[in-house]
Amino acid sequence: MPTVFIPAALRPMAHGQDSVTLDGDTVGELVDALDRRYPGIKAKLCQGDTLRPGLAVVIDAQLARSGLGADVPEHSEVHFIPAIGGGASFPTPDS
Repeated sequence: MPTVFIPAALRPMAHGQDSVTLDGDTVGELVDALDRRYPGIKAKLCQGDTLRPGLAVVIDAQLARSGLGADVPEHSEVHFIPAIGGGASFPTPDS
């Protein structure tokens, strides 16, 4: 199962966890699994059916250009990061 690293700003929603192992074949499936475990976290990562503007997903050190539709191999590491140059930040649990 892939390991999803939780952004520092969202860790309070995940009971302080910095990473979790989840079942899913795409980034979207992993986000849904993450939201089932930590309700509300999907709204901080996504806007509708896409990642929030200014956010990127990296799978095994490679930028996933297809966002939520990106395939995730079984033993991958998945990171959500602010896109470089956009000045974006993650919404905090209170926003």
